[in-house]
Amino acid sequence: MAINVLVLCTGNSARSILGEVLINELGAGRLRAYSAGSQPVGRVNPGALEKLEREGHATAGLESKCWDRFSGPGAPAIDIVITVCDNAAGETCPLWNGAPVTVHWGIPDPAADADFDVAYARLRNRIEAMVALPLEQLDATGRRQALARIHAAGN
Repeated sequence: MAINVLVLCTGNSARSILGEVLINELGAGRLRAYSAGSQPVGRVNPGALEKLEREGHATAGLESKCWDRFSGPGAPAIDIVITVCDNAAGETCPLWNGAPVTVHWGIPDPAADADFDVAYARLRNRIEAMVALPLEQLDATGRRQALARIHAAGN
């Protein structure tokens, strides 16, 4: 059974979208990623789409969506929540289905300075490190600590 990961950012247009795509591809079925925002802008940032396409990732079906989709009846059980922007990290989140481990991986906003290369590289490095972890063998505390160490390493 795949580990469900929810990547959050306020607008769900760039960083969280990059994270969703990378986790789904690098996780190769072992991890299943979703992304959402507390105040979604309603469209994926064109710069994020362009970067993903340049790197050879599929972009069909990507959308900016509200995090409410991942709480309540019918929502998937979430195992890990990763916030990638400081605003989302400080917000009061809904109650997720499941008992997710929450970790913050602050990534500078690529939409603010049009530097999608840096955001993509940092997320890719962190997600590669996450995929290398024996997540299935770790309890909640172990997962939280291991994921926090990835952020602390500054990848």
